[in-house]
Amino acid sequence: MIGLISATAAGAAARDRLAAAWPDRTRVYEGSVADAVRTAFAECEQLVCFLATGAVVRLVAPLLDDKRTDPGVVCVDEGGRFAVSLVGGHGGGANGLAREVAEVLGAEPVVTTATDAVRLPGLDTLGLPVEGNVAAVSRALLDGEAVALRAEVTWPLPPLPVADDGPYTIRVTDRLAEPGEREAVLRPPTLVVGVGASKGAPVEEVLGLIEEALRGAGLSAASLAELATVDAKAGERGIVEAARRLGVPLVTYGAEELARVEVPNPSDAPLAAVGTPSVAEAAALVGGGELLVPKRKSAARPAMATCAVVRRPGRGRLAVVGLGPGARDLLTPRAKAELRRASVLVGLDQYVDQIRDLLRPGTRVLQSGLGAEEERARTAVAEARRGQAVALIGSGDAGVYAMASPALAEASDDIDVVGVPGVTAALAAGALLGAPLGHDHVSISLSDLHTPWEVIERRVRAAAEADLVVTFYNPRSRGRDWQLPKALAILAGHREPATPVGVVRNASRADESSRLTTLAALDPAWVDMMTVVTVGNTATREIAGRMVTPRGYRWQEESR
Repeated sequence: MIGLISATAAGAAARDRLAAAWPDRTRVYEGSVADAVRTAFAECEQLVCFLATGAVVRLVAPLLDDKRTDPGVVCVDEGGRFAVSLVGGHGGGANGLAREVAEVLGAEPVVTTATDAVRLPGLDTLGLPVEGNVAAVSRALLDGEAVALRAEVTWPLPPLPVADDGPYTIRVTDRLAEPGEREAVLRPPTLVVGVGASKGAPVEEVLGLIEEALRGAGLSAASLAELATVDAKAGERGIVEAARRLGVPLVTYGAEELARVEVPNPSDAPLAAVGTPSVAEAAALVGGGELLVPKRKSAARPAMATCAVVRRPGRGRLAVVGLGPGARDLLTPRAKAELRRASVLVGLDQYVDQIRDLLRPGTRVLQSGLGAEEERARTAVAEARRGQAVALIGSGDAGVYAMASPALAEASDDIDVVGVPGVTAALAAGALLGAPLGHDHVSISLSDLHTPWEVIERRVRAAAEADLVVTFYNPRSRGRDWQLPKALAILAGHREPATPVGVVRNASRADESSRLTTLAALDPAWVDMMTVVTVGNTATREIAGRMVTPRGYRWQEESR
């Protein structure tokens, strides 16, 4: 929960805007400002104070205890011009909160944390438990000293300026290890513990068995990803409570699915009880991986719990990112976050140039020219399979005539895939024209490079007969100049010559241009590959110089 505190009418107005934007995330604290800060500091994970920074410093200073547990504090000035990350930039999430607050209020985020200032990822912002001398290793990274990366397990990390060797070390491991004086240890969630339990097994017995198994194998509980068991034990209190205390999810599988998993130690007892010869080992191994601790029983007599530990292989991450139509303010915050997260960027050279300034130092860029789409897709998937955090970029939405489909056709379930939507050219063009897509519509590419013209023509005829608004992508190039007139002729067989048509080139870019014409007056010479052409349906009208397709509301019909 985010506590909101203000002292003046201007501060309260900005406070209320934030509360309205985040009704489920925020709580307003009224009354004495000093009392409100003390109460919110004790009750909330984060605070936003609409006060002068000096006042906030004096109020929170006596409350500070440990930067790993103190709430993050953001301060917003009276004019709502700046959102300052004051306390708990990383540990309390104040840096990210300052950016979010600024986005809502139209303010400027102020972040002074050293790693953020030079666009280095903070070791305590990677979403992984981190131990050791984080401050010293971070300072070495900032000072350009050699910091070695020792990855004992594979995990996708953002770009870090690391070396093969050096006096400082970042160690990525799930093993119990006492960090050295110049070492930071990252704990990726690679371990799965499969658990079986008799009815009524005490949580202390289940929890003790798990902790003993991990400790005995030299494994860190900080790298525990989940507990796993059979569906029949989904409500077993000892297992449920153990997962809660360990702070991990409890995942369950059907007995039939577990029975198909090969295990080294099957048993007749669970087969008779729940329908599978193995619960602990099978539940741990169902997702694949290396069995580090075979099934073992608790020390109680009779033993009421069993467990097994598996290390699942680290999975690479592929983010397929839509960059939008070109304008920077139409690039989504989620897309920006994925670009900052990626250690490898794959894309068309002109799109890479468009967002190169957003990449963190050290990001490896693999770019190529037009016509190399399949190669880029294969490259992105291959890098993800090597355990990298990869961003594959495309213009507009990467799933619309772009890189998502070839990449996902190449990818299998051995990597994690994240889709990041983008504003399409059709949407950007539609906004310039008015509201041409106000009713049912379809997008059709006129490029016959990958699709036979006979198929394209059949789709255009279907759209014409269905009276759909049509947006043509890839409408005309120097070597492909007859397809657009042919498609327009098909539509003209079903629509009046005066049907509005919008022609938009380079939508949202500095040299954008748009014109509103008619089906009869459209000159194909106006059109090239940087253009989208939107043809209205029989209801589309030009109203006050804008292209509008009515939705068919009753009041509109009655007003005619």
